[in-house]
Amino acid sequence: MKYRIEHDLLGERDVPADSYYGVHTLRALENFPISGIPISTYPNMIRALACVKQACALANNELELLDEKQTNAIVKACEEIRAGELHSQFAVDVIQGGAGTSTNMNANEVIANRALELLGFARGEYKQLHPLEHVNMSQSTNDVYPTAIKVALYFEIDELIAAMEILKIAFADKAAEFKDILKMGRTQLQDAVPMTLGQEFSTYAVMLEEDQQRLREAASLIREINLGATAIGTGINAHPDYAALARKYLSEVTGISYITAGNLVEATQDAGAFVQLSGVLKRVAVKLSKICNDLRLLSSGPRAGLGEINLPAVQAGSSIMPGKVNPVIPEVVNQIAFLVIGNDITVTFAAEGGQMQLNAFEPIIAHSLLDSLKYLRQGCLTLAERCVKGITANRERLADLVNRSIGIVTALNPIIGYENATAVAKEAQATGKGVAEIVLAKGLLTKEQLDDILRPEVLTQPRWFKK
Repeated sequence: MKYRIEHDLLGERDVPADSYYGVHTLRALENFPISGIPISTYPNMIRALACVKQACALANNELELLDEKQTNAIVKACEEIRAGELHSQFAVDVIQGGAGTSTNMNANEVIANRALELLGFARGEYKQLHPLEHVNMSQSTNDVYPTAIKVALYFEIDELIAAMEILKIAFADKAAEFKDILKMGRTQLQDAVPMTLGQEFSTYAVMLEEDQQRLREAASLIREINLGATAIGTGINAHPDYAALARKYLSEVTGISYITAGNLVEATQDAGAFVQLSGVLKRVAVKLSKICNDLRLLSSGPRAGLGEINLPAVQAGSSIMPGKVNPVIPEVVNQIAFLVIGNDITVTFAAEGGQMQLNAFEPIIAHSLLDSLKYLRQGCLTLAERCVKGITANRERLADLVNRSIGIVTALNPIIGYENATAVAKEAQATGKGVAEIVLAKGLLTKEQLDDILRPEVLTQPRWFKK
């Protein structure tokens, strides 16, 4: 392997000649063999870094701090990275010390070396264009890295909302398909009162829609950035007009309207927006897991469970029990939810662990949030395509459960009174007879009255009967 020599604060090192990264990245690769997961695992994070560096170069150029040739080369390199090129060169581990410095250095070096090529120079000829002097001009890791995280999170939130929309529509379609199917509702896993299967599935669509709105609210907080703060928020080594220009160009490059924080010292140390987003992601996870619990219960069986719905069979369920099919799609989404809930704990501790003017633990915050967003997105898409769209109803089973349920006696309360209804329920429980049969036998209502009261449209919506 051929090498080029680069140097830093600690001395000279041999860097692979064909790499776009340099000595700072090399040391980070040696220092942080932690997860084995490179930052390139999150393409939106790499694109976000390129967006930030491009905006900074344009701001510095407008301020006449960076010449036209250097600016154009940096911008071109950033545009290539945003298009998906050179991502393999972003190699440092997602879990790293240094508050994200290694990630920022990695970006500076890849962009600088690609820009050098575009200018006709060899990689490593930093006298012509330097990773820190030019690509990192007017910047610090402490404003670049959190800003890039927020840009990446905004991209990811959009993708999660889109995936939730697909799942929401799948549930809404099933709600329409099942709107005329009467079933028993349950509270505390005991028979409650009748509802339609369509009503049950419509609630899942509503849950998702509510959480889409919560995500949009969290995204609005993510739009506040500290770009221009440099080291601790005082803006040292940056032109007085730089922060506003960098924010303007970042908004243009990303198509997202960013806001410069009112107090950059506060914004550089505060991880509150990350905690807020993490809480919303936990909320999404909890609701998805609850929905999947319902799907597993409703489809339990096929003979010895509830057996009210059928989930599509996607794979054999057992290596020993022939014919067994398990609810593997809801199960994998449950596990995603458990991971997201754990990630929320990590974000909470990392945000709390910040000290003085900087939070050094933003790498684990970024890793946790980006992981949660990715897994939730894939979970929603998988649940929609591999499960919900293929769900069918066991109409005969549902009708039989309604007919045999004691819970429908609740609908008779306004007419026959609580005491009579209790006596009917008690007798039905003891004898196994149907509620309607006992009511008729006791002469409490006529068949015509019963037929009217026990119609699906009466049982599943508000209606009051005068005695």
